[in-house]
Amino acid sequence: MTSASADPAAKANRREIFAWAMYDWANSAYSTLSITILVYYIKAVVVPGQWGTVVWAWGISLSMLVAALLSPILGALADANASKRWWLAATALPGAAAAMLLALVPPESAWLVIGLFVTVCLLFELSLGFYNGFLPEIADEKNLNRVSAWGYALGYLGGALALLLALIVKTFGQSLGLPELADQLRVGIFIMGLWWGLFTLPTIWVLRDRGTAPKQKLPPCRAVAQAVGEVGHTLRNIRLYKTLSLFLLAFLFYNDGIQSVISQSSTFAMDILSFSPGELIVLILIIQIVALPGALLIGHLADRIGQKPTLVLCLAVWIALIIVAYHITSKTQFWVLGMVLALVMGGTQSVSRAIMGLMTPPERSAEFFGFFNFSGKATSFLGTFLFGLIIARTGNPRLAILSLLVFFLLGWAIVACINIQKGRQDALGS
Repeated sequence: MTSASADPAAKANRREIFAWAMYDWANSAYSTLSITILVYYIKAVVVPGQWGTVVWAWGISLSMLVAALLSPILGALADANASKRWWLAATALPGAAAAMLLALVPPESAWLVIGLFVTVCLLFELSLGFYNGFLPEIADEKNLNRVSAWGYALGYLGGALALLLALIVKTFGQSLGLPELADQLRVGIFIMGLWWGLFTLPTIWVLRDRGTAPKQKLPPCRAVAQAVGEVGHTLRNIRLYKTLSLFLLAFLFYNDGIQSVISQSSTFAMDILSFSPGELIVLILIIQIVALPGALLIGHLADRIGQKPTLVLCLAVWIALIIVAYHITSKTQFWVLGMVLALVMGGTQSVSRAIMGLMTPPERSAEFFGFFNFSGKATSFLGTFLFGLIIARTGNPRLAILSLLVFFLLGWAIVACINIQKGRQDALGS
């Protein structure tokens, strides 16, 4: 290995760190506009009625399942050829293009819209594995928490600004020559794809893989075979990283809960509390603004009291939020719930990413973050599938939300058993 890839001290400069964080800025347009504009478009325009809710939940579930199967293999493939940057471009840019195409397809072509929706979700999820794989290459043990937190903070700012543009289109649609709600929503979806693709370019332009590239690129079939072999090798030798394995198991559960809450909370707001598109956009916009200092605060807290206590505290807040959500009856209560959620939303994922970076062998960052993505997606389809199934059977979003509690409880219990320092020693000794 080169010193840059093998030596954790050989880290990136501020320009590279900023370029890396810019992908959080870019992809957060998808994160915010998908749960406001896109969900409303699918549920109210493309597939109206209860089945729109099911299509939304199961579409996300399918994309999560496929991403779970592909992430470890593609991560190992990226490591084999030192090509995380290429793979990031190959997933993020087509994902953004598919989002813009989705906006251009007429809503009457429901199956094409749904197919593009699933494709956008899938490419978004796959891109995160390569993006996260850069983290242990550009940050060291001292600033890992801060770099990860700054990525999320910049993402919340970018997501908020993209959402603000969509809100302007929604509010002044008549003046802009968009009298129909469907047209206003489609413009918002186009903004989502354009923002994602445009602001991905600085990341692709500046970032470079720090691993050692082979002298000769492997042919595609041989590269895939080698990648599959690498994944199998990692699975066979996972006992060498017992603490990391335990953390991935915990992340598998609680991240499923987080992703399901984020993607399905809009359904709860619309179906139970009758939020309009404008109200939903404003709520998510405020949540983005509050989440920015929340991510930085939790990153600072992790520096002060440690990653594990911080993560345990965040998961306890999530558990309380699920219980309270089952009982709320007014928009005001939902607003308060959203503000509390904002404080722990990005921070939970940020500290999780930092813990993963600490326990990841530097020379296998993309592969191990592929497994991080796999752990985050291996059961993520279950939460949204279960949510959609309960909606289909009972039509009751309250019961669907409450069903997510089990994922947080299991993750919380496993995290309590983790020794992060031991995991760090295992990584450095590998």
